[in-house]
Amino acid sequence: MTVVAPKLTLERRLLGECDLIISLDEVGRGALAGPVAVGAAVMDAAGARRRVPEGLRDSKLVTERRRPEVAARAASWVQASGVGWVSAAEVDEVGIMRALGLAASRAVLSVVEQGVSTAGALVLLDGNHDYVSAVHPAPLRVRPVIKADRDCASVSAASVIAKVARDAYMGDLHEGHPDYQWNRNKGYASLEHRDAIRSLGLSPHHRSSWAIADVPTLF
Repeated sequence: MTVVAPKLTLERRLLGECDLIISLDEVGRGALAGPVAVGAAVMDAAGARRRVPEGLRDSKLVTERRRPEVAARAASWVQASGVGWVSAAEVDEVGIMRALGLAASRAVLSVVEQGVSTAGALVLLDGNHDYVSAVHPAPLRVRPVIKADRDCASVSAASVIAKVARDAYMGDLHEGHPDYQWNRNKGYASLEHRDAIRSLGLSPHHRSSWAIADVPTLF
């Protein structure tokens, strides 16, 4: 199957209506353990005239071996980037949808801390639902776009940046809990992960409010 590279068609059109775009994409939504992370990538009109980095795709379409180099190119290409995090304990406390909103809001704040202004900015969000406006402390102009992580290069950048950051985090957690094999499954419902849960129970990094023992195997 031929994988079509993401383009800047939508970004260039939207940048005729706004000063800059803050593109967002989440990773870890369906995991059993570990945080939810949302990547942010900032694009302005000058940046949208630059060539899309080689190999940039939605993170799911980039091999694990290549993702770090692609993420590094993506971070150098955009004007600013960051990742917002919500822990497994917070997911248990507030539920997954609000957790996504909090992670997205924290991703936006991470680029604000780098000097990016949200005044005149448009938030381009992968998906069909605006989950960030309700929790962000200031008004945002949000545009959800289905398959933006596949089709829009700036969202692909946010996707791969977040994926590499979260995978590294899960690798660090694996050192303290090696039986769950998080270095391999990244906290998702692999067969080895569920077998370890049945044998050992839940760690402090599991989303204990979820019906973990009965979830389908994803890998």
